[in-house]
Amino acid sequence: MLTKTQKTNAALMARRAAAIPRGVGQSHEVFIARGENAEVWDVEGKRYIDFAGGIAVLNTGHCRPEIMQAVKDQIDNFTHTCFQVLAYESYVELAERINALAPGNFAKKTLFLTTGAEAVENAIKIARSHTKRSGIIAFTSGYHGRTLLTLGLTGKVAPYKLGFGPFPNEIYHAQFPNAAHGVSVDDAMASIELIFKNDIEASRVAAIIIEPVQGEGGFNVAPTEFLQRLRALCDQHGILMIADEIQTGAGRTGTWFAIEQSGVAPDMITMAKSMAGGYPISGVVGRAEVMDAPAAGGLGGTYAGSPIACAAALAVLDVFEKENLLERSRTLGAHMVARLKTMAAKDPRICDVRGLGAMVAIELCKNGDPHQPSAELAKALASEATKRGLILLTCGTYGNVVRILVPLTASDAIVNEGLDIIEACLAAVA
Repeated sequence: MLTKTQKTNAALMARRAAAIPRGVGQSHEVFIARGENAEVWDVEGKRYIDFAGGIAVLNTGHCRPEIMQAVKDQIDNFTHTCFQVLAYESYVELAERINALAPGNFAKKTLFLTTGAEAVENAIKIARSHTKRSGIIAFTSGYHGRTLLTLGLTGKVAPYKLGFGPFPNEIYHAQFPNAAHGVSVDDAMASIELIFKNDIEASRVAAIIIEPVQGEGGFNVAPTEFLQRLRALCDQHGILMIADEIQTGAGRTGTWFAIEQSGVAPDMITMAKSMAGGYPISGVVGRAEVMDAPAAGGLGGTYAGSPIACAAALAVLDVFEKENLLERSRTLGAHMVARLKTMAAKDPRICDVRGLGAMVAIELCKNGDPHQPSAELAKALASEATKRGLILLTCGTYGNVVRILVPLTASDAIVNEGLDIIEACLAAVA
């Protein structure tokens, strides 16, 4: 039993409500006390399996020892210099390793920043600087960040864009292919051509930005054919292709970057989230001549490429190699998809099971009809899961998708325990 001196989730939530703006949402009314790999414990001592991973940030799990040690070693030396003032080798080494990992048979350079939105903003800046053009094409249901420019790119209004307009101009949205919802690859390509006809000529478009697997949009996987045709279209018109891999990157989909699986090499890739195991860092990797377009001083930031985060990111790369986590992602993803498809065969409310590698989701609907999305069921499922000790997140244009982002280092036993809870929750909620 809790004593009067022990903290409770309810008491801390009350303090939170009084001190923090309502715009900072809360998926679960839980305050974490500690975490280890794929498990967390709240301030009341209750244990949870973590299928959220801090929104795809913890591919290597909570408190991975090698990453923690790398951070501690760096803290003993220095914590900050601002790389543009006093450089440090870890930034250079990390850039070298990312350059080697990125797809494309051409010279590459990498810039490090702090947040995913920063990475996307800088990719757009670089694209405009290199092409001397202004237009940007993004996609419906895409998500690219919470700053004004990245909100303009984002293809979902609620809750991200509500009340925050107007947004920067010269941004246009094409359709993202989604066979389950009647949007073919041909339809998506035709929607880009319509933008060229109705909104902006191709010769004024600097870049097309796309998530190889949409994150907040519902884990919609871009078909390989579409990515290849998009690459050809960009080449035809001198447009840069940007792959937003903020959520898909760092091995989540079974390759370091998801777009590798299509055989397409984009001109730039943005990354963040899991690349430093929970420490804030982001980056843009791209063609050397493109990345060199901005003048000296045009890129950077006070905390960009923090030495602590660089040390953590290097340790993450080492852990991936040591544990063969790319293969683990593929194996884990196949297992989760198989289990979820077995559930779907017995429950028509699951209208789709999809994903790439260990980036997996189920879409929930009414009457087995994907055109009748059930956000209510998704919310009820996530809520019931929390009660039973499993942390889940919802997403999707209609809020009817439940996503799984369990750490790749989670044991089979933990993963199966979590899947068992999902199955029990589906049986429990109407």
